Amino acid sequence: MTMQTTPIAAKELAARNRARFPNESADYRRARNALLAEEIELRRHIERVSELRRRLPPGGEVTKTYRFESENGPVTLADLFGDKNTLIIYSYMFGPQRERPCPMCTSLMAGWEGKVPDIEQRVALAMVARSPVERLLAAKKARGWTQLKVYSDSDGAFTRDYVSAEDEDVPGYTVFTRRDGTIRHFWSAEISGEMADPGQDPRGAPDPDPLWTLLDTTPEGRGADWYPKLEYSSGG
Repeated sequence: MTMQTTPIAAKELAARNRARFPNESADYRRARNALLAEEIELRRHIERVSELRRRLPPGGEVTKTYRFESENGPVTLADLFGDKNTLIIYSYMFGPQRERPCPMCTSLMAGWEGKVPDIEQRVALAMVARSPVERLLAAKKARGWTQLKVYSDSDGAFTRDYVSAEDEDVPGYTVFTRRDGTIRHFWSAEISGEMADPGQDPRGAPDPDPLWTLLDTTPEGRGADWYPKLEYSSGG
């Protein structure tokens, strides 16, 4: 049996769509199928970018011993891998100068909390911030989180090398690998505010917060003047 190796045109795939909904117009169906072709192209582009990421040459070797404070005492970067060969570190905005954690970081982490058991089937995951670990644990408890692991970068060495050389209170997403006993930097999110398109909030691609993915499917979209909060009134 011959396997299909050349992708079929997205418009041709979209034309196979059998979905129809009550009382939709012909104009709606034409526009929706045109959009469907674009969605198929987007899916393909996401996969192309992912493949390019996987093909990156080896990143820089980690030669320092980065130390963190955990709920159970001091740990090193190597310890954060556990029994996995890949480690994701999300550096969130909750430095000593902040009274409360960043609402945007909190929203993202809330979306990941319930997925930790799934994520940890494949890779290790760690949340790192610059505040003392007691503050991080108190904030975690206040949100009702039980699965995300939080660590304090108390001396700031990791943050300065991989998040902000100026030790700014900014977010970071960093992936490390461990192969044959050698830890290397694999990939970091590098899209910054200076790279935002006109009229657009700065954000990476794909956006790691499922909140925005859901809102992007609605007619209101993510909007330009609404952001997550740590609490909401009963009226919304």
